[in-house]
Amino acid sequence: MNQKILDRMRRLCSMREYCVSDIRTKVCNAIAGKDGSGKMSPDFDREVEEIMQSLVSDRYIDDLRYASAFARDKSSISGWGASKIRYALASRKIDADIINEALTEIDNVRASERLYKLLENKYRSLKDDPQCRMKLIRFALGRGYGYDEVNSAVRRLSDGLP
Repeated sequence: MNQKILDRMRRLCSMREYCVSDIRTKVCNAIAGKDGSGKMSPDFDREVEEIMQSLVSDRYIDDLRYASAFARDKSSISGWGASKIRYALASRKIDADIINEALTEIDNVRASERLYKLLENKYRSLKDDPQCRMKLIRFALGRGYGYDEVNSAVRRLSDGLP
């Protein structure tokens, strides 16, 4: 096992959360480029697996921890809905069970409030548009919220307006 690459990955993982697939890519790139020739050594797969096993066993990388942090951040900071978060995590090759568990950690009340605020802000730019309702729904669906949730928020928004 290449100790230099392992130490570099440990340093990276100690600075922020990474998922297994992200680190695997970094390890593969580091091993493939270590001799400068771009050729893969015969022990390439074994070396990658040894480094990955070491990082996982030492808990430097954990997909559940990564997915939970990702879901919380994207929900509260970026205003993403569950569908968009699910898709983003799946694109990082995270298991569906882990994604479902991470999504349970999202505060649904705060997410609904966030959706309402997003729609309120968007409504200000669409006030005079005859297709305002449709555009609000499309906007919120693009953010990853479910149709029932979006429709309820748009209805609540339109009932509260003069």
